[in-house]
Parts: sequence; structure tokens; C-alpha cells
Amino acid sequence: MSISTNAAVTEFCFEGRFLDFVIKDGYKLKGLLLGTSEGECYIKLAKHLRSAFDLRLPQGTWLQVVGTKQYNAKKDQVTLVGERVMAASADMGTVAAQSPAKTKPAKTQTILVCQKYDCMKRGGKALCQALESELINNGLEDSVTIKGTGCMKNCKAGPNLVMPDKTRYIKIQAKQVPALIDQHFSGEIQEKAGDMVVNIRSFVEV
Repeated sequence: MSISTNAAVTEFCFEGRFLDFVIKDGYKLKGLLLGTSEGECYIKLAKHLRSAFDLRLPQGTWLQVVGTKQYNAKKDQVTLVGERVMAASADMGTVAAQSPAKTKPAKTQTILVCQKYDCMKRGGKALCQALESELINNGLEDSVTIKGTGCMKNCKAGPNLVMPDKTRYIKIQAKQVPALIDQHFSGEIQEKAGDMVVNIRSFVEV
């Protein structure tokens, strides 16, 4: 492990075991926790890396993270921002990850979710967040969109949503979303999983 300390913004290079992702608002990937020889540390991921990670990266994977260390004297706070993430050793196996080189334009499918007051107060907001999170987890965020609509005329049975194949659901809650996505997009998920298995050295070295 080496850290340059010449200025307020310096470079760092850490090696350690991947412990977990840090998620904000229940679905937004912000960074990762890395277990190093000096203990556990939080590394915020640069924006261009957040979309490159698949949330199924196995815990315990050895990683090397290179980036910048920013010191805020006013807050007496150090922020680590990862710019590149690579396999820490040559004998790493394969992990599921997004490969930009293999992405192809896909026909966009749309999930309709009622945005009116009755549906929102019955869990519509949490439903939208769960849908977005599950689509990202399964690599479907580029091929499936979530669109808010006006009243679907079934207020007492909210939240109301309509899947791309026109199947209508009522009283759907956030905890039901994983099964719903798997039911309607299992083919796309399996295809994505096959496309996304690449060597970590090539997928995260941006």
C-alpha cells in the first residue's frame, strides 16, 4: 500500500478484500468497503465506475483500487475517491460485471407506475425505488424504463402498475418487486448474465 502526501489532493493505491458496496437511498451505488492491512476503509467510486460494477461482485474478492485522497482541513476529513479498480492478483477467477464493449442498442420496454396521491401514499414511492434498484441489479436499466402515469382509475387498490406485456398489477409492494422482475424478464436476465461474465481485470480497468 502506498500513499503520496505531497498536497491536499494526493494519489493512493490500496489492495485488499472487497467487503461490501455502499448504497444510498436503497438503490444508488456510491462506493465500496475494502478490508486492507490497516483496517476497513470506505472508498467512494468515481461516477464513471459506478455503472461498471455489477452488484453481484463476490465478497472477499481481492482488489486493487487507485484514486485520489482529498483532505478537507475545515472538516478534518479525508475522502478517498476510486478512479480505477483492478484485480489484485493474476489468479483471480471471473466475476459478473458489465462489459461496455458487448452492449448493444436494445428495444426499450416500459413499466408504467401510477404517480397519483392515493397510489403514492400506499407505497408507490418505495415501489419505484425498488423497481429501479432491481433493474440495475439485473443489468436491465438500459433496456427497461419506469414511467410515471396519471390516475389508473383504481385508487383504492394502489399502488397500480402495468408491465410491458400489458399485465396490470394492484396493491404491489416493494418487497414483491424481485419476484415480479424475475417473472417478466427472466429471459433478458439470463442473457445479460451470460454477456456479463468477464475477467475483472478487463471490466474495471477504465
